[in-house]
Parts: sequence; structure tokens; C-alpha cells
Amino acid sequence: MHAPSKNARSIASFDWSATSLREPAVWPPALRLVADLMLNNPLPMLLSWGVDQVLLFNEAYAALAGPGCGRAPGGSPAAAPPLAAGGQALLCAWRGEAALQPGAALTFARADGPEQLCCDLYFTPVRGENGVVHGVLCALAAATPAANEMHEDNALRILVVEDNVDSQYLVCEMLKAFGHDSEGVAHPDDALARLAAQRYDVLFSDVSLPGMSGVDLARRALRTDPALKVIFASGYGDTLLRHLEFPYLSLQKPYELDQLQEALINVTRRPRAGP
Repeated sequence: MHAPSKNARSIASFDWSATSLREPAVWPPALRLVADLMLNNPLPMLLSWGVDQVLLFNEAYAALAGPGCGRAPGGSPAAAPPLAAGGQALLCAWRGEAALQPGAALTFARADGPEQLCCDLYFTPVRGENGVVHGVLCALAAATPAANEMHEDNALRILVVEDNVDSQYLVCEMLKAFGHDSEGVAHPDDALARLAAQRYDVLFSDVSLPGMSGVDLARRALRTDPALKVIFASGYGDTLLRHLEFPYLSLQKPYELDQLQEALINVTRRPRAGP
């Protein structure tokens, strides 16, 4: 994905007069530090900085993205495929949490036409001396085999049952970012109505729900569709999931993006439940 540079690079290696950031001597310490780290890194990296989201990037990213992105170190307002594909992971980083967007499909311009690459995007918040996030650093890596597999498979139709509306929204958005078709409901009765009206590949349910546990919901759903795959999410351990009579996977809250993706890959490999 990148050709290592033979020379060490730093902010002193570039002419910043043409950029909106001007001379590094007036930069805040956090920007000077992260820019040096980025410019001297062999991995493709870019930095979105400040309220104007000025875009800086290293030579490895410039080589990957092609002539359309300009020359390192950049310095124009942020407009780059990795940031456009960042979705919730990028928003999490701006809120102060490191995040991963696995298997992002990025399109770069080439002389013979557009080229699509599948990359894992690692977003890291950059804080100033007051602790406020002033920028986000994005590192690109070749997508892991698991991420490639998810994008090669057909999209799954997933029903998310989560009574916390904010959590429900985030899970659905993560699943959509993985390329799946997801819908969310807050109550088991609504879930049963959806399951009766249309077919889903995966039921992703919280264990603790109002009026009915996620386990009982899954049992009723499997009576109608024994081929349905089940993933549980729980913040209270696996006590309620012991000795179940049907195949399932479980995630312990809070879980990471890669754990959710791995669960989706593994659950589709599980044998179907019997009638």
C-alpha cells in the first residue's frame, strides 16, 4: 500500500507558506507533534485540523491517493475519501474516542480511471492543552481478511432490538457501514411484528428488554424461522444465556467495532438450528 521513504521527514521539511496554517512556529504544540509523527510515518496518514478542518497528509498518503489529492503536506479544507467513508467512527473521534472503520471502500482517481481500495481506517482524536479535541488523525491500512470477507459476501438483513434508542441508532449505523441492511426496534412486540412481516438473516438483540427477555424473543422467532441467526448483546454477563437449546453468539457491552464485525462473520458460519 505504501513505499517507505528513505529520508526522515518533519514539519521542517516542507514549505508551509502556501497553506492556511502558515508557519509552524505559531502552531500549538499538539499540532506540531502530531504533524511530525504523521509526516515521518511510512503508513498513509492524514490529519483533519481545526474548525475549518484543514487537511494535512503525508507522502505515503499522497502516493496512495494519486495526483488528484495534491502534494504533501496538503493544507486545504478537508475533502478526502477516508474522511468521507469514516461515518460514525470519524464522529466518535471528534467526540474524543479512538475508533476503527474496518473494510472501508475508497475510490481514488487514476490516469486510467477510478480505482477502488478496501482499507481499515484508524481514527485518533488530537487534543490541545485544554483537553479539547482540535483535530483527528486518520491512518490507513490494508483491510484485514475478515473485513474483505464481509464486503465480498452478500449483505445481511439484520433486525436490531435495543430499547436504548441511542444505542440502537449507533448499532444500525455501524451495520450499514459494514454494508448490511439493518432496522431497529425498541420493544419485543415490535420485533415479533417485523419478523412476522418479513424475513431477516440475523436477529441482534439485547438480552434485557421490556416485557420479554431477548432469549424468549429469540425462541419465539426461531419457531417461525429456524434458519434465523442470533446474536445477543448484554451488559450483565452470560448468566441468562447458559444451556440454551439453539445456536447463538454473544457480545459483552461495551463492544468494539471489530468485535461486532467478527460476530457477524462467525454467526453466518454457524449451523442452522433444527426445526
